[in-house]
Amino acid sequence: MTTNTKVLLKHRPNGDPAETDFEIIIDDVPVIEDGQILTRTIYLSLDPYMRGRMSDARSYAEPTQVGDVMTGGTVSVVEASKNDKFEEGDIVVTHTGWQVYAISDGKGVRKLHPNGIPISTGIGVLGMPGMTAYTGLKNIGKPKEGETLVVAAASGPVGSAVGQIAQINGSRAIGVAGSDEKCAYAVNELGFDACLNHKAKNFEDQLAAACPDGIDIYWENVAGRVLEAVIPQLNFFSRMPVCGLISQYSMTGPPIGENKLPSLMRAVLTNRTCIQGFIVTDFGKDFKSFISDMTQWVAEGKVKFKEHRIKGIENAPKGLLGLLKGDNFGKTIVEVSDDPTT
Repeated sequence: MTTNTKVLLKHRPNGDPAETDFEIIIDDVPVIEDGQILTRTIYLSLDPYMRGRMSDARSYAEPTQVGDVMTGGTVSVVEASKNDKFEEGDIVVTHTGWQVYAISDGKGVRKLHPNGIPISTGIGVLGMPGMTAYTGLKNIGKPKEGETLVVAAASGPVGSAVGQIAQINGSRAIGVAGSDEKCAYAVNELGFDACLNHKAKNFEDQLAAACPDGIDIYWENVAGRVLEAVIPQLNFFSRMPVCGLISQYSMTGPPIGENKLPSLMRAVLTNRTCIQGFIVTDFGKDFKSFISDMTQWVAEGKVKFKEHRIKGIENAPKGLLGLLKGDNFGKTIVEVSDDPTT
């Protein structure tokens, strides 16, 4: 008999999460009723925001409850349907979380039409990460010809797309990453103008040299040392879309050392810098243009992507912990079950 493997939140972590904060259980495959579909997860997306959902601190979304299935986006196949909008075999993007089988009423479920592009991109460059990059630049970053953009985590799913889209719009793209290998990928494969290893002793000097005309757009998704190095280089009327602070997600208190907030606020005032935090759903109105533009760019090779794959849903906890430490190289995806399109 087929069974359903689920990964639950067992404990709320204090500081860095551990594998013991998760629980793996084996359950029966659910039975659908009228109006529902049964989906089988093919690919599960692992993303930094999941650390926030493990906490019950105030946030933009409700936390995952202890004992519940971990939250997450998936590419799935419809195994059975009693919903007129879906047929058995449909490939869909869902948000059914860390489990092999799930029931849905179809709300918020999007059909995929691969057209030669891997279906895993539905949770990557043609999914939430790609749309985050697209809409954040379109509505906040607003790159222009000849401007300079700096983005951290440049080899990741959001950062890599940010840099490439900025270049499509005529801006210089300066990446920041956590290893020489990742930096080489950003320059040699993605076409970034430069990429700097933030672990280098003279990183601050390297950043200043790579941005001789200052920084017009800083895409913030990391914080910490990178932000501190960016502040002195900000130009007048610079823009800073903020979509993540991965270096601080597991902090249990204020950062150790000098308080850099006054220098940031002084730079914001002096440069009239616009800083705006956002989440991808803030710009849902742009979904159709995102799918149209990004699909074309991917097909034409103007936007490239890299996937960091993990086999087996039982390894999802270890995969998330590695992601939060920067061990991933590209979009982290869990291969949960067979892909019928390959």
